[in-house]
Amino acid sequence: MGGFDIQELLYQISIWAIPFLTAITLHEAAHGFAALRFGDDTAKRMGRLSANPLRHIDPFGTIILPAMLLLMTHGQFAFGSAKPVPVNFGRLKPIRLGIIAVAAAGPATNLLLAYISALLWHVLPFLPSVAADWAQEMLRASILLNLWLAVFNMLPLPPLDGGRVALALMPRPLAMRFARIERYGILVILFLIVILPYVGREIGVDLAFVYRFIAIVVEWLVKFIVMAAGLH
Repeated sequence: MGGFDIQELLYQISIWAIPFLTAITLHEAAHGFAALRFGDDTAKRMGRLSANPLRHIDPFGTIILPAMLLLMTHGQFAFGSAKPVPVNFGRLKPIRLGIIAVAAAGPATNLLLAYISALLWHVLPFLPSVAADWAQEMLRASILLNLWLAVFNMLPLPPLDGGRVALALMPRPLAMRFARIERYGILVILFLIVILPYVGREIGVDLAFVYRFIAIVVEWLVKFIVMAAGLH
C-alpha cells in the first residue's frame, strides 16, 4: 500500500494556489468595478475593489473546498470560490445593462487571465529548466482553472453570473418567477455537478452531462486561446 506523498501534495498546491487566488480575487473585484461604473459604490465602500486575496477569501469556498478536491483527486484538480462582492442592483443605471455588465465582468476577467497565461508561455524558454517546468504547470493550471470558472459561472442558473444575465434579458414577469430559483440555486448546482454524476456512476449510467458540457466548451476555448496566443 503506497504512502501518502506530502511532497507531491505541497508541489501541486504550489502550482494551483497562485492561479486560483488570482482567478477568484480578480473575478470578484471585476464585479465591483463594473458595479461602480454603473452607479453602485457598495463594493468600493466595503473595500472589495482590491487585488488583495485576503479581502475576498471565504473559509469554505476558498480554503476547505479546494483542499478537499486536491485530496480527492490526488492533487490533479482544484476548484472553489470567493466571497461574493456585494452589489445593490437597484442602484445600477441603466439597470438591465448594468446587471449584464456586472455579471459578465467576472467571467470576462477569467477569460482574459487565461489568455494572459497563454501569452506568458512564450517566456518559458528563457527560464532555468527547473523553474520552467514548474512555471509551465502553473500556467497550464491557470488556463484551465480560469476557463472552467468562466464557463461554469456563465451557466444560466441563479446565483451564478449566467443566471444574472438570463434574468436581465427576460421580461419582468418571467424574470420574477425565475428569480425564485436563487434560494435553491446552490442546491440545484450541487445536484447537477456532484450528486447526479455520483448516482449515475453507481447505477452505470453517465449522468454527468453538465460536467461534460463544461469540458467540451473549455476544450474549445483552450484551442482558441492557444491559437490566439500564437502557441501553434
